[in-house]
Amino acid sequence: MTATRSPLELVAARPLRWLTKFGGSDLADTLGIREATVRALHGVGAATGKLMSRAPKKPRRAPSATGSHPVEMPTGEPSRLSPVASAGAFDLAPTEDQEMIRATARRFADEIVRPAAHAADAAIAPDVAVLAGGHELALAALVVPETAGGLAEARASVTTALAIEELARGDMGLALAILAPLGVASVLVEHGTFAQQSRWLPRFTGAAFFPAALAMLEPAPGSDPARPRTGAVRAPGGWNLYGEKSLVPLGQTAELFVVLAEIRGAGARLFLVPKDTPGLVITAQPAMGLRAAGLCKLRLDGAFVPDDALLGGDAAFDPAELVARSRLAWGAMAVGGTRAVLDYVIPYCNERKAFGEPITNRQAVAFMIADLAIELEGMRLLVHRAASLADRGRSIVHEAALVRVQCGAKAMKAGTDGVQLLGGHGFVKEHPVERWYRDLRAIAVMEGALLA
Repeated sequence: MTATRSPLELVAARPLRWLTKFGGSDLADTLGIREATVRALHGVGAATGKLMSRAPKKPRRAPSATGSHPVEMPTGEPSRLSPVASAGAFDLAPTEDQEMIRATARRFADEIVRPAAHAADAAIAPDVAVLAGGHELALAALVVPETAGGLAEARASVTTALAIEELARGDMGLALAILAPLGVASVLVEHGTFAQQSRWLPRFTGAAFFPAALAMLEPAPGSDPARPRTGAVRAPGGWNLYGEKSLVPLGQTAELFVVLAEIRGAGARLFLVPKDTPGLVITAQPAMGLRAAGLCKLRLDGAFVPDDALLGGDAAFDPAELVARSRLAWGAMAVGGTRAVLDYVIPYCNERKAFGEPITNRQAVAFMIADLAIELEGMRLLVHRAASLADRGRSIVHEAALVRVQCGAKAMKAGTDGVQLLGGHGFVKEHPVERWYRDLRAIAVMEGALLA
């Protein structure tokens, strides 16, 4: 007779099973990190042992709505990530693990994401093979606690920001599509109840890419993301949602949306809205940039969701912190996109000759490139400092506002300067700077969809 493994044993085996699968996959060979993955296997045993010692409470059985057939009602404490202990010094040097994650994301961006970017931009949709490859990087496991099937022991905003930068350097649109589910997983970890986490988190750490997205941005001009015009009205057994959300990634394929809506008298709250919710209408919304993310618009015309769709139940919720973490992630996107421009224009301008010498010998060109590099370092410092504070459990509303202002302005200028430095070549699709120009202008516009 074959012995069956308990659910706890299956959950505990997920990190080891993922590393074993990834270490033997073609993607590990493609990225040249098989040896690093094998080394990582040796460190999983201790984490798995700790996980096995944290047995959750046994689920209780509750009567169904009809009272005839009992249904399983998961009970227990939700999984949360603890703050990172302060080292007593301000040091943004990546740890060995962070460096390995960044190097892996960089190679994936260079070898998988960037070659697919032009076609995805033209198709106005992400390549499903790229999404599947991005899922194999297991970035979602970095934001999901061990007790919920992930790999995280503490907050990892700095680590997430490093990965976002590298993927955005490959292509911002595809990076948004790959990373959108991480935003949903993050809010589930931060605010979800035990039942909500039990239902949804395993889908983000499973074998296949699970499309999901945050829906925060609204089409109304001058709207405050922390005070949405989308509203939630009490209804028997749940809530009715009214309003519109715009520029939502993966809209046509997403299985789950997390919608920010205002409850009169209670403030803004997050609601879990599956794609098949009655009253939810999804339409494509092609934009100037980030076209590879498959952007869409949501219309909520009295969309009904049950009581348990209110993320976190009656727990307190601060929308300003959610907006701040989103701005931090978009700042990391700006750093990656700007780095792509800088890395492209330097060799181009060194090789491009005018009047018998490289155009970088002209001060106007050299100073423009130097300014681009200086502004890039400024953006990166702001993003990493805010991420470090977030990891330690500090409020980053002020720091995130600085990130948004600086990255929104400087990233847009980086895109403009990239086109300018290439001259006529910057205007044609033969060179990627015209796409980066369009994508970088989104930094000052987007709210939500990403979290760091």
